[in-house]
Amino acid sequence: MSEQTITDLRETVRQRYAAAAQKITEDGTACCGPEPVEVDENFGSTLYAADERDALPAEAVAASLGCGNPTAVAELREGERVLDLGSGGGIDVLLSARRVGPTGKAYGLDMTDEMLGLALANAEKAGAANVEFLKGAIEAIPLPAHTIDVVISNCVINLSVDKPAVFAETFRVLKPGGRIGVCDVVADDSLAPGQRAERGDYVGCIAGALSFAEYRAGLEAAGFTEVEITPTHAVADGMHSAIVRAIKPQTVTSSSASGQAESACCGVSACCTPAERSQDPAVTVTEAKTASGCGCQS
Repeated sequence: MSEQTITDLRETVRQRYAAAAQKITEDGTACCGPEPVEVDENFGSTLYAADERDALPAEAVAASLGCGNPTAVAELREGERVLDLGSGGGIDVLLSARRVGPTGKAYGLDMTDEMLGLALANAEKAGAANVEFLKGAIEAIPLPAHTIDVVISNCVINLSVDKPAVFAETFRVLKPGGRIGVCDVVADDSLAPGQRAERGDYVGCIAGALSFAEYRAGLEAAGFTEVEITPTHAVADGMHSAIVRAIKPQTVTSSSASGQAESACCGVSACCTPAERSQDPAVTVTEAKTASGCGCQS
């Protein structure tokens, strides 16, 4: 894939999600509140339980574009630190924040300014004091190594044009013994990339999907063990929404640890300057200071 193609795909994804966020924001000013972003029955807020939807701001529910409910499969526990890759309007961050409680924390990472703005507004409406939203790419997570207990994601990894980087970065930020609980679109092993493209476009979460074997191999190459990929429902011919689970071993081998250097950052509250540290807002959007691994200035 050429650099121009990669750039074009990323921009197409960014524009799609920016447009979705803008629609929700505009609809929210109407008398009856926002309508859900138009998706088919395999994606969106209907995949969440009614009591979960009812407890959140309507804008967070309306902005849901995922293919599952990762908070329901990640087995979140009180006090844990959770990171949602591609957090969008914040539905999974807010649900995670409720599950981990006031002693835990939920982070959302997104590259789209419009979605981050929507997520901030939703967090304020929900009164969530244990959340933080970060601006950045899932291929270069702006958090220090070994600081997250659980990484979740909802139909976003398939949108990445560099999935090995996503797996490596996820492994890096997880604590030893940490885990992933991801919902994603996965293709039958028999489908070639061209056949996947015939079934849907890239931003529709189809063309960029890995096969079951490719997904497993990618996670294992990053160092993960106990990889489980369980299909839940079909989203196209030979394409499935699936639950993906894996563990970062308690003891990381030297080969797995390569490139996992500790970051000289200012803690789990993401990258920040001394002035930003002194403010330490409970709910904030933090801009990545470097391409990867934080490296904030002292």
